[in-house]
Amino acid sequence: MRVIVTGGGAIGRHLSADLAERGHDVTLIEQDRSIVDRLREEIPDVKVMLGDACEPRILEEAHLSDADVVVAATGDDEDNLVTSLLAKQEFAVPRVLARVNHPGNEWLFNEQWGVDQAVSPPHMLTAMVEEAVTTGDLVRLLRLEGGRASIVETKLTTVSPATGKALYELRLPPDSTIVAVLREGHVVIPQPETVLAAGDELVALAAPESELTLREAIVGD
Repeated sequence: MRVIVTGGGAIGRHLSADLAERGHDVTLIEQDRSIVDRLREEIPDVKVMLGDACEPRILEEAHLSDADVVVAATGDDEDNLVTSLLAKQEFAVPRVLARVNHPGNEWLFNEQWGVDQAVSPPHMLTAMVEEAVTTGDLVRLLRLEGGRASIVETKLTTVSPATGKALYELRLPPDSTIVAVLREGHVVIPQPETVLAAGDELVALAAPESELTLREAIVGD
């Protein structure tokens, strides 16, 4: 897979290195020459380009039209939006991911700006905090498809209605599904016959309007 990452900060650098290590063809665009020089030494498996990813000329030099995924990961929300819009409208990149630095701007990161998936580190940290203190509740981890679906997580208690039941016994809303069960540090791929136990962490995919019904079916009122 060919991936273009913009922004050579901590997130862009680590993402690029991780993707390259996994065998992907990665190009990282950064406009600070000193950072570019350093990154070329630190991550030799990544092609590091000098330039402003908001300029179409730079994106053409990076061959954006051949990219499978673009990740706009700079520390500037305006730059990430401009890059996303150019990637989608001018270069027809199939999938565009964008970092949201300020939660108040998250509403802008949608399909009209070319963003297929927005990732907000502050909101993800909030979800992790809530996950740690609200056992038995339903925590939204990530929105997908412009908010039309969400990845949610919950932890079963001894009194949760789903505890002790097989998945096929649960009456889940039709537009939701359990995609993983985390049990004692291991990931269990759910099967209809999988019996849930107290302490299991369930990861589910659901439409936002079904989250309340899903919560009632799994963890109760």
